[in-house]
Amino acid sequence: MILPIVGYGDPVLRKVGEALSPEYPGLKETIANMYETMYNACGVGLAAPQVGMSIRLFVIDTTPFGEDEELPIEEQKQLSGFKRTFINAIILKEEGELWGFNEGCLSIPEVREDVYRHEKITVEYYDEDFNVKTEVFDGLIARVIQHEYDHIEGVLFTDLISSLKKKLIKKKLQNIMDGKTRPDYRMKFCNKKGR
Repeated sequence: MILPIVGYGDPVLRKVGEALSPEYPGLKETIANMYETMYNACGVGLAAPQVGMSIRLFVIDTTPFGEDEELPIEEQKQLSGFKRTFINAIILKEEGELWGFNEGCLSIPEVREDVYRHEKITVEYYDEDFNVKTEVFDGLIARVIQHEYDHIEGVLFTDLISSLKKKLIKKKLQNIMDGKTRPDYRMKFCNKKGR
């Protein structure tokens, strides 16, 4: 089932997500709905707060990045078919240089900004079957994980840009809150009249 994506300004996007237990009701269905919602919106990652649930869950599929012919062939192969579910993720270590990339977010449509993140991370998480894993990721995969991880910590990519850039996008953010933005997917806006 395709869920509405919560827009910028909704308080759920600022909450730190609660940890999940294997007994969480309807977990498999929630995960399936999140993938379907993410694909419908042409995203590469989606966190539970973005669909109104303040829990520590996010899904990622970087396959669309694998079609970028400007990337080295090896990186294209790594990105193609990388699909993971992260439950109760904890970033244990961030390493390497900070590098910039133009990020966007399904909860903040029509806004893109350069964000600087570490190139390599070590993450501990549970998969959809509640098997614990500790893995090291780098490059674009690490970036997508960091972006989605921020969501379960109540952080948005717009928090990581300069105050000048924040001022420049203020009107766009207000338009999202007021429901004046029209993405190609279903959204729930916090200030829209008659919602």
